[in-house]
Parts: sequence; C-alpha cells; structure tokens
Amino acid sequence: MAIPDKIGAANEINELLSGIVKHGGLRLKYRITVDPPMAEERDWERPEILVEFSGPDSPLLLGRGAELLRAIELLAIEMLRLPGNEHEKVCFDCMNHRSMRLEELRIAASVAAEKVRKSGAPYQFAPMSSRERRIVHLALRDHADLRTESQGDGLRRYVVVYPSDYKGTSPRPPGRTIP
Repeated sequence: MAIPDKIGAANEINELLSGIVKHGGLRLKYRITVDPPMAEERDWERPEILVEFSGPDSPLLLGRGAELLRAIELLAIEMLRLPGNEHEKVCFDCMNHRSMRLEELRIAASVAAEKVRKSGAPYQFAPMSSRERRIVHLALRDHADLRTESQGDGLRRYVVVYPSDYKGTSPRPPGRTIP
C-alpha cells in the first residue's frame, strides 16, 4: 500500500529535519525526493520518499554503523505512523552509505551461501535490522539449494542460512553465553 499523501508526508519530514538540523547545530543539507527514480543499486528497496544528506557533519550521521541516520529515519517513520511492514517506503541515506551497505550485504550473503554449500552446516549472521535481514533473504531467494530464516527477538534478530534439506537443530543465537 502506498503512502496516501506523499507530498504531505515529505513536508512533515522536512519540518522534522529542519528542526533537528537547526536546533542540533548540525552542518547538514538534505534533499527530499518523492517517488525517486529506481537506480540499479536500489533494486531491492523501492522507497516512495528518499531523503539524502550531505555536508560537513555527515560523518556524525554515519558513525557507529549509521546509528544517528537510522534513528532520525525511525523518528520520521514513527511521526508518519507507518505500519511496520511499510517502513521501507521512507529511506534516509548519507554519502551513498545505503547502497554501499546493500552491496556489502549481497556479498556477505553470497559468501554465506558458499560456506553452507561446502560445509552442509547452517551459517548464522550477526543481529541486524529488519531491512538488512530482508536484503539477505532477497539476495538468496533464487537459490533453490538454500533457505533462510530470521531468528531471535527484537534487536537480536538475525538471519540463518540453511541447506534446503537441513534437518538438524538451529544454531545457538549470537552473543554471550552464560557458563
């Protein structure tokens, strides 16, 4: 389902961002595009609203795995009251970070697929966001000899790649083990 009033939503995002940039003292510029053209590197993401940041404070948005960029994006999504299954309709990016991360995830999925094929054992990714898990699932969707599953809860959800005929137990969740 599409965002009903994309222009209105873009204006709301603009108001939010102008306040964040101004009151945060950030040296950032941003461009909001409604129905952006689909670039090759965005073939698995089809945002209806794309926000692209640039400026001297761009590294602040991208630090710690783009934590601040993702937090501001989440604020915008919550402000628009988009249901969880429609979060991909709004996309924030900075210095082409998102397309580089997509390529990184595609390569990681390919490497995981080869490991699973060679070993016959499941491969478990580290916890990642729902969008990143989706990219891994989509990267491996056409591999008939493999299957993927998301496991874990909340911020600890991760993807496991299995041989399609795997019957063993699921691998242990990532993280610390308690003796």
